[in-house]
Amino acid sequence: MDLSLVDLAPIPEGGTATEAFENAVERAQHAEELGYSRFWVAEHHDFTDRLASTTPEVLMGNLVAQTSDIRIGSGTVLLNHYSPYKVAETFGVLDALAPGRIDCGLGRATGNPVSDFALQEDRSERRQRNDHAEKIEEVASHLYDGFDDDHRFSELSVARSRDGIPDIWVLGSSPSSAAIAGELGLRYCFAAFIRPEPAVRAFEVYRERFQQSEFGAGPDEPHGMLAANVTCAETDEEAARLRSVSEATRQRLRRGRIDKSPIYSVEAAIDELGHVPDPTPDTVVPGEWPRAISGSPETVRDLLEQMTAQTGVDEVIVQNQFANSEDELRSHELLADAADLSPR
Repeated sequence: MDLSLVDLAPIPEGGTATEAFENAVERAQHAEELGYSRFWVAEHHDFTDRLASTTPEVLMGNLVAQTSDIRIGSGTVLLNHYSPYKVAETFGVLDALAPGRIDCGLGRATGNPVSDFALQEDRSERRQRNDHAEKIEEVASHLYDGFDDDHRFSELSVARSRDGIPDIWVLGSSPSSAAIAGELGLRYCFAAFIRPEPAVRAFEVYRERFQQSEFGAGPDEPHGMLAANVTCAETDEEAARLRSVSEATRQRLRRGRIDKSPIYSVEAAIDELGHVPDPTPDTVVPGEWPRAISGSPETVRDLLEQMTAQTGVDEVIVQNQFANSEDELRSHELLADAADLSPR
């Protein structure tokens, strides 16, 4: 099983975005040493009291400069806010800086109405049509020279390396995003930590709809990856205790209480939940996956093997939330051991 990480660049207690980015670099370097395949950074807006990763394409430039061979990517660029040509130009430059190491993860999301409005390309008229697939294809066409000769953009080009082109991934949490990835012939990553119930069906749809990209923007065969929230510790009980931070944060989101101060300790998370989370059950059933799993290396390996078998993928990208950076780095080490990664 291949393992990767997606990072939110959380701001430490009393810290700033500067410390958050320094910590993200440390985690990327640590992941590279452990043998992880990819290190992706997220895009979140208007949470700058707790998350610093607002512009993954900027942070990626710093990460490729301070690592050697791990793939660096976006998890995700929210394409509903941006021009496909500008996104393609940005990732072409990143490819030129780190040939063969760039992943261009494309998705969409809405957030705070004010930040969404501030990010709008044309504020005079809000987009009404669903053009997500169209915009993804346009990014791919710019990067892979996929426009027909008579297309208005056919003579545009982007700066990039001589041999490498970024791998394009469609990211989503529904069968509809899977259908887009399949029909465009691109790689697909399903966010089980957002909406785990349709995971199995989404990958079925992806494979059913898959057809090779006409201009070589994707793989020859379907290539999927599962994104999961995973906490690993020496024992199932300790891992469940550490998972309380993720559970409490999720509870706040459900209740619309994201205005509260960030959670900086396991004890505070347990107090907010009112209990210590139970260990994750030994068996996960399709359609009933938890949003976050935890356990010892043996337990987590078994859980991830069940989830990848059910979805038919052999690659997992891990998102997690920890109050303590030492616990997070240790979790990444234990996960690497569980998956038998080869240290670099």
